[in-house]
Amino acid sequence: MIPELGHLLLYFALGVSLVQGVLPLVGAHRDHRGWMLLARPLSYLQGLLVTAAFALLAFSFLRNDFSVLYVASNSNSALPKWYQFAAVWGGHEGSLLLWVLMLSGWTVAVARYSHKLPLAFASRILGVMGLVAVGFLLFMLLTSNPFDRLLPAAADGRDLNPLLQDPGMVIHPPMLYMGYVGFSVAFAFAIAALLGGNLDATWARWTRPWTTAAWVFLTFGIGLGSWWAYNELGWGGWWFWDPVENASFMPWLTGTALIHSLAVSEKRGSFKVWTVWLAIMAFSLSLLGTFLVRSGVLSSVHAFATDPRRGLFILAFLVIVIGASLVLFAWRAPTVGLGQRFSLLSRESLLLGNNMMLAAATGAVLLGTLYPLFLDALGMGKISVGPPYFDTVFALLMAPLVLVMGIGPLTRWKQDEAGVLARRLALPLVLSLVAALAVGWSAGKIQATTTGGLMMAFWIVFTLAADLKPRLLPAGGSLGQILHRAGQIPVAMWGMMLAHLGVAAFAFGVAMVNTFQEERDVKMGPGDSTEIVGYRFEMKSLRQVQGPNYVAMEGTMTITRDGRLVDTLNPQKRIYRVQQNPMTEAAVNANLWRDLYVSMGEQLPSGEWVVRVQYKPFISWIWGGCLIMMAGGLLAMSDRRYRQKQNAGARAGALQERAA
Repeated sequence: MIPELGHLLLYFALGVSLVQGVLPLVGAHRDHRGWMLLARPLSYLQGLLVTAAFALLAFSFLRNDFSVLYVASNSNSALPKWYQFAAVWGGHEGSLLLWVLMLSGWTVAVARYSHKLPLAFASRILGVMGLVAVGFLLFMLLTSNPFDRLLPAAADGRDLNPLLQDPGMVIHPPMLYMGYVGFSVAFAFAIAALLGGNLDATWARWTRPWTTAAWVFLTFGIGLGSWWAYNELGWGGWWFWDPVENASFMPWLTGTALIHSLAVSEKRGSFKVWTVWLAIMAFSLSLLGTFLVRSGVLSSVHAFATDPRRGLFILAFLVIVIGASLVLFAWRAPTVGLGQRFSLLSRESLLLGNNMMLAAATGAVLLGTLYPLFLDALGMGKISVGPPYFDTVFALLMAPLVLVMGIGPLTRWKQDEAGVLARRLALPLVLSLVAALAVGWSAGKIQATTTGGLMMAFWIVFTLAADLKPRLLPAGGSLGQILHRAGQIPVAMWGMMLAHLGVAAFAFGVAMVNTFQEERDVKMGPGDSTEIVGYRFEMKSLRQVQGPNYVAMEGTMTITRDGRLVDTLNPQKRIYRVQQNPMTEAAVNANLWRDLYVSMGEQLPSGEWVVRVQYKPFISWIWGGCLIMMAGGLLAMSDRRYRQKQNAGARAGALQERAA
């Protein structure tokens, strides 16, 4: 009866979510305190019910209950236990339940940490999140029930997709979904503020840590997905502009703009219209990504092959959410106000330019992703929009964006003087150019695109140093004085600097690997060797190995340089027994400066194998940059000022409620 109990719990969760989505909102509108007080306990109850349903589905996987259709379709008795657990979200139905679990987790977190918010405002937030949960629970119960029975039960399961049998996939989807769903909190804050008419600096302070938390999770999820594709797919690339990759990248771009917009709304009272619009768009693009992955309109290694009914439901839900949000936005936006005035040369203007370029980049990715789908739907033929389009458009947009990223922190709020700002920027500009040329010369190749990419990375570093110098060394001083001054800088500002440093590391890695990588496809058997960038790769032997649910041909490859052994790698070509899918398991020797990458292709009639060897300089800096960005976000959201200001704002809100 475990599957039936799980199914019943989801129906209970739907009922609770419906009450949570209606009564607190009506209570806030009518100033009915009793109904508003229901929001938190209903949020906790919804979270408990969804968590219990998820645990029952996971239990069905771990006990190999092949009378459950979803378990039989995505697991196997020979599958290792950790992959049996990861198989819970290995298909459409389970991943949708994971989405709802993450949504309930965010809802519980907001309920737990919103006690210091005004009651009406917190009730509206939790009510909006309850309505979002209603949509996804209806989607699951009407079209995607993970607890459907299979009678008679299967003797064994069809196995988890071999592409997903990788340690990265145990962590990647939960982190990605935490980011996706996390933007529902920013969305709920925005809708609640529009309903209540309290779009002020206090609202921006309340929203900012939650938005940053969602952005951190999404950054980690995207970076981890890129690392998984690099290691698991066997092609050695880190980003392919796959439509489903783009579906996660668009909310990230919009979320990045939202974080910067919230900073201006909090500090200067400006950009409130921008901030609300970006909060709506970030979550809407998360829903669009859900539609693309689950509608069956895309062919991708990340997409779920599903029937069109599911796509139609998600599309209808998307239209309702975006349509209702934009109608509310259009109705309330004229009452928001423009905030404080600022001159053309000011930090506000540069942050406005930052938002416009990030929005343009999102639009470019959206166009390249959806345009082929529209043409196909209209019967106008099939086209492919690939890396050449995205690389060109993105380079044109990212260059001015990185320029603004360096100038912004050195520019004063409200108004600055052109001459003074130019003097601040002169030294970082010269140092960036010199450093970029020096790196290119030392690597043996100086070309315009490489120099431009490296210059962007160094520009961020040197402008950060120019920003820090007057803060830490206004007139020299001892180490103790410098540390004392560092402690006076807000933690959120340190987080911003660290995140920007992560962008610099990312840009440096991209410029280096795109310019200086080397690749060679060769025929190899035992005793054969090839050389690339001074590294000698020799195939020592081939042997067959047995895995828990696969058989593999494993090569033993030694790498030497100047006669010294660097490493011994063991790339594999696997055949999974149930699905009979051949899979490439690459082997990588990685350090901070370069990766040596070996993957096995197909076996030739002669008995030799096609082997790809690659040299990837500084590619680890790409994922290191993502981790540094994530660390910057974590540092920023830990700033105690947000909690202190939230308390002060909550007291003011409570006084207003009592006065009303």
